[in-house]
Amino acid sequence: MRKFILVGSVVQLLWSCTSPSKVVDQQKLQQEVKENQPVNVILMIGDGMGVPQISTAFYFNDQQSNFERFKHIGFHKSSSTSHWITDSAAGATAFSIGEKTYKRAIGVDRDSLPKETILERLQKEGYKTGLISLTSITHATPASFYAHVKDRDLHEDIAKQLLSGNIDFIAGGGKKFFNKRQDGEDLFKAFLDRDYHLDTLSLANVQRSKRNAFIIADDGLPSKIEGRGHFLKEATDRALDYFTAGNEPFFMMIEGSYIDWGGHAENDRMVIEEVNDFDMTLGVVLDYVEKHPNTLLVVTADHETGGVSVGKFYETDEETGKKVEVPQKVGVYFNTDQHSGELIPVFAKGKGAENFQGIYENSEIYHHIMKVLQGM
Repeated sequence: MRKFILVGSVVQLLWSCTSPSKVVDQQKLQQEVKENQPVNVILMIGDGMGVPQISTAFYFNDQQSNFERFKHIGFHKSSSTSHWITDSAAGATAFSIGEKTYKRAIGVDRDSLPKETILERLQKEGYKTGLISLTSITHATPASFYAHVKDRDLHEDIAKQLLSGNIDFIAGGGKKFFNKRQDGEDLFKAFLDRDYHLDTLSLANVQRSKRNAFIIADDGLPSKIEGRGHFLKEATDRALDYFTAGNEPFFMMIEGSYIDWGGHAENDRMVIEEVNDFDMTLGVVLDYVEKHPNTLLVVTADHETGGVSVGKFYETDEETGKKVEVPQKVGVYFNTDQHSGELIPVFAKGKGAENFQGIYENSEIYHHIMKVLQGM
């Protein structure tokens, strides 16, 4: 384990500092300590976010897109074992277990057998863990990191597995699957019995001495065009502060959920605003990685939604009735209201980011992360 290597390195360097025959540069000591610490992992998933969606951040944002801050970029192939056009369940499960699986599967392999997720594996190695989503925290993407069920719609089963998942920081929606259950059980009481700091009303202050759960909407939170505000950025800020204060390695998944929903609705404004919200949150995380270089950030999507393209924008001439191109504007167009089979971009920053270049299966993201954590 790298933790034991760290102890040995520190002891040796400290002895050198006290030896009358040697003078060790203190900056070198600090650098040695940092390089041998376990690597933090932040996985950001823009649900339904392909290259066209990302492109909107370059046309509909007054500020420079944070996506421009990446140098290491690759693509993954998103198909599932059952369908060429995947869904969020199979896509996120491929990230979490390192294997492709069938459409609608949550944390199980193609034979419906439960598989240990990366979150569960890292918990065993002493990592703190966190999940942030704009949808119900039992929804397909976040659920794929802690639950094991045959079908994504088994929300009440998934909610019960969240309780036993011992995740340190939770933020999202889905209250009805915890306190309005068909079995009559009140899982919120069970969270309190496990000494969680629980808030079902707002994203309030974090209690650093406890696990924290902010489950603040009956189902999903509102979209940006419905007035959500800056929940994704604020939850991410609070989680990063919480994990940093704990001074332990952490794994965190952050989902920008409604880029996908904008594609299904064929709503260009919704896609644009959700991508901008994700981009703003990405800026917070990139700032953190630059200050904490022993952190790996991976940004990707489970699939693309809408068959989106960014193209010429036209207005109708009032006198002639003809379409006229507006040179300094673009439009967002949809080919479908469903998922597509596009290659999906992967952006990486921080420790081991170079491992994410190239074109590979979506399940390889798990293995690339583990390669970094195991010292390459």
